[in-house]
Amino acid sequence: MLRLIPLGGLGEIGLNAFVIEYAGRRLLIDCGLMFPRGNVPGVEVIFPDLTYLTYQAEALDGVVLTHAHEDHLGALPWLLRQINVPVFATRFTLGLARYRLEEAGLRADLREIAPREPFKVGEQFTVEALRVAHSVPDAVGLVVKAGGQTVVHTGDFKLDLTPVDGQLTDLTRLGELGDEGIDCLLSDSTNAEVQGSTPSERAVQQTFERLFAQAPGRLIITMFGSHLHRVQHAITQGAASGRKVLLAGRALERNVKIARELGFLKVPDGVLIDWNEVSGLSKHQVLIICTGAQAEPRSALMQMLGPDREVRIEPGDTVILSSRTIPGNEPMVSSLVDQLLARGAKVITAATEPLVHVSGHASRDEQHKMILTARPKVFVPIHGERRHLHRHMELAALADVPAVGRVLLTDGDVLGLSGGRATSLGRAPVGQVLTRRESEGFVTHESLEQRRALAEGGVVVVTVVIQRGTGKVMAGPYVEGRGLWSEEGAMLSLAADSARTGLSEVSAALLADDALVKELIVSGVRRTFKQLSGRKPPVIPVLVRL
Repeated sequence: MLRLIPLGGLGEIGLNAFVIEYAGRRLLIDCGLMFPRGNVPGVEVIFPDLTYLTYQAEALDGVVLTHAHEDHLGALPWLLRQINVPVFATRFTLGLARYRLEEAGLRADLREIAPREPFKVGEQFTVEALRVAHSVPDAVGLVVKAGGQTVVHTGDFKLDLTPVDGQLTDLTRLGELGDEGIDCLLSDSTNAEVQGSTPSERAVQQTFERLFAQAPGRLIITMFGSHLHRVQHAITQGAASGRKVLLAGRALERNVKIARELGFLKVPDGVLIDWNEVSGLSKHQVLIICTGAQAEPRSALMQMLGPDREVRIEPGDTVILSSRTIPGNEPMVSSLVDQLLARGAKVITAATEPLVHVSGHASRDEQHKMILTARPKVFVPIHGERRHLHRHMELAALADVPAVGRVLLTDGDVLGLSGGRATSLGRAPVGQVLTRRESEGFVTHESLEQRRALAEGGVVVVTVVIQRGTGKVMAGPYVEGRGLWSEEGAMLSLAADSARTGLSEVSAALLADDALVKELIVSGVRRTFKQLSGRKPPVIPVLVRL
């Protein structure tokens, strides 16, 4: 029996990691990360918990990547630090994966694949890549055959009929596989709430042509650093309109460098410039392509709003935000737009010009066509939050997938597949690992709660000096606060008195117990704050014995 186990990506956008298992051997499709939302102080990235794989590391035969977005390959260093297995991907995806691994100080067995050329992963799995249109070059879906079963994983896709790179989603091959018999289709659910079809990337190209002609001064376009199709037509149109192009943003510059080296991006000679060349050009001769559409604090666009940059946002600039706002980032992006307007810039967003951005994911009509073309016995929606998965299931019903073949999974569910029938086989361990990108450690949920508490209202540190042997309090308690409200700062001396009183009521013999002394200090200080402010801040006792 074939086993299908999502370790991430079914219940959230990101963390994509899907295990296919047969005869005790495992294949992992994608190994992605997710960026934090909400109140997670100090956390830069979130990785999927890969305990299911690392517990039996010898069972994993390889990782196959569908494309080069961070939510599909960003956790690869996290995995390969624990398990050394081959990684299979198309040329551009492999190029970006190689960079990520070198950045992390890792060497790996990287193997290039090509669409429609089947290859083996271990002894049990035969895999074939299918070309799909997406917002990054060289994206593919995957056909996995094992134990007489055929599983198709669409990867991220859209059915763009006029893709910028000319690479159509390979529905022809998918239809052939449908004729042969597809046991299970795993399909991208991201836009399952969006009616109709996703516009072609060509629509953005045409919008850029019009907006470039209308911009009298400097033109600044911000987008995701991985959207190289859009970078390509921005550069092409910029050069055609007589503008020099500055690339701003570490991720963007890296991706462009890799894409140029691998032949996926064409840049005319003499078009790209450095920061120090901008001031020597007339405003209408400058195009800046940068990161920062989500108002990331350290992004290139946000830095251009700061006081210390040689190139700053000025009156007469036209700023185009060429991306969708990630859910949860709306307040930050709104603030960004306000700051740009306050500097005198003209700001263009998808709210005012809908076709400055189009999605790289299929909408409902395209998702429906994917199911009709594949004609699977079992359908499983993937890549989405729960509401996306539920809406995608509706399309499977419209495509006449039998009710017993429409299966809704979430992270950790184990699905058995045999003879075109699906069986629930329980749960696998899943979760989220909170960390910094370059760190090998992680933040526990307990530590995260402590960070949140500190962020909410600061911390109080209490120091007391006690003489060894006699138990006599020689100095203190001294109470210091950090990050407190002004009225709470005025309570520190009263808190010190409370702690001092608590210590004075205990015998010298008991004061020999470090744990008891610290407990008395903490309870005395927190009691004072609770009485006077209604809040009990974190208290750190520091005990010195001389």
